[in-house]
Amino acid sequence: MKEPKSMSVRDMFRYYQEHTDKPAKSIVAQAMQQGIELKKKNVRNLRRHLDATFYEYEREIGKFSTLIRVVVLISPLLGLLGTVIGMIETFDSLATMTLFSQTGGIAGGIAQALFTTQMGLTVAIPGLLMNSLLNRRQRQIEQDLTQVKDLLCHQKLLSIT
Repeated sequence: MKEPKSMSVRDMFRYYQEHTDKPAKSIVAQAMQQGIELKKKNVRNLRRHLDATFYEYEREIGKFSTLIRVVVLISPLLGLLGTVIGMIETFDSLATMTLFSQTGGIAGGIAQALFTTQMGLTVAIPGLLMNSLLNRRQRQIEQDLTQVKDLLCHQKLLSIT
């Protein structure tokens, strides 16, 4: 997913038909090379074979999206939990009057409690942005793979001699 999209799927299709020896630089190019090989073998039910072959690529690009989503959703809640625990400790020590004997007093206890919320949001906000970017890239690759399947099933391969 790191590689930027340098050419359209149709151009890439023509390129890999003409240059079968060139190494693939992206997931879409790898899938295309495998698809071209399947088409050259004249397999029956090509679409079904392409779906099975491309499934591994689709699974690979979506592998970490659930993990990122969970981290983004849980981090503010963990921060809030830390704040609640810190506030309970602050009020508990206030009730026993031990907080006044330490430096910082009530403000120091509250500041320490709010630190966990700050850290939770510090993780969640950039994570939300990265999740959005990765999801957009994932959808683009999935669309490209679908377009590759359509091209392979409906166009004739170039005969290169």
